[in-house]
Amino acid sequence: MADFTLDEAYERLRHTGPERDGWLSNHAPMAAEALVRHGYGDRVHTWLDRYADRLTDRPRGISPIPVAQWRDPLGDPSRAGDWLDYFTRELSGESWQTVLVRWWPRLLPGIAAGATHGVIRVGHAVRALRDAETPPRIAELGAGLAYWAARWQPLAPPGTAPYPVLDPRRALDRVPRVPDQRFGIRARLAQLAGSAEWPAAAGAVPGDPGATVPERLAAIVDAAVVRYGSHGYASPVMLVHAATAPNAVLRTLPALPTELWQPSLAAAWAATAAVTAAYAPAEARAVPAVRPDQACDEVWSRAVHSGDEHAIKFVDTAIDTYGRSGDRALPGLVAESIRPLTGD
Repeated sequence: MADFTLDEAYERLRHTGPERDGWLSNHAPMAAEALVRHGYGDRVHTWLDRYADRLTDRPRGISPIPVAQWRDPLGDPSRAGDWLDYFTRELSGESWQTVLVRWWPRLLPGIAAGATHGVIRVGHAVRALRDAETPPRIAELGAGLAYWAARWQPLAPPGTAPYPVLDPRRALDRVPRVPDQRFGIRARLAQLAGSAEWPAAAGAVPGDPGATVPERLAAIVDAAVVRYGSHGYASPVMLVHAATAPNAVLRTLPALPTELWQPSLAAAWAATAAVTAAYAPAEARAVPAVRPDQACDEVWSRAVHSGDEHAIKFVDTAIDTYGRSGDRALPGLVAESIRPLTGD
């Protein structure tokens, strides 16, 4: 049933645009995949009904993008319709794995696209495709790649020196904050180019050099999930992506050749560091005492009941962290962390 529900949801959304209200992301495909994944398929269509008034029509193309001239329109949001058409053609002639592997290294340098929603949407689509290859799931991957291409946005260049801190949580504590936090993410990320501390913070990926790439990437995700409990209050919506963006990369790794894993790790860390620099507060907030016996099902129920797309996606990622750590306090911490999102 769940498989059919997700495909039905993707079909409902196939003719909607990747953004709304200027440049806010269409979260519906990502939330639907997470809901189905965790056994809430019976809530998907009701959730989509409530979200429908936020959606816009699929944008029309301006001019077809030639295969050999893909670089010029990269990062041009006015060509979103052309990019959607482009990936429809790509995926009609080749396997989704072939298209993903060709485009992943092209898109990876622009991982900040759409406040990291480009890579997040691709990560959800890849996870769905690894369960079952169906036409709606392939089409959803194409939509995610198209959104990433249209909003492609590189970060300020990182450095190459080895990081002096192995623990990703301590590394996040050392990420420099952008000085002017009055405006949106594009204005904030632009300030990283003028930061003397940014190249070292972004370029030196923390973690045990002897660990595998998936292990190091998982440690970054886990650090961002836990840190959200003490820092997420500053920007509850935006700081969710410090965890969900690297987790999208982690979920995509099994579909990529191993030679792409290392650059994927580097880009994922840069994305987490960038979101942290843009939105983290100057001071951590004390985390209130939490119930040590709170179950993940309770936290999921709270997120689903709220209907908030960011709460749903954050809990989806936090459950991955819980599966690795088994920390009994983590569900309670997540429950407290998402209060601003769920309205509790």
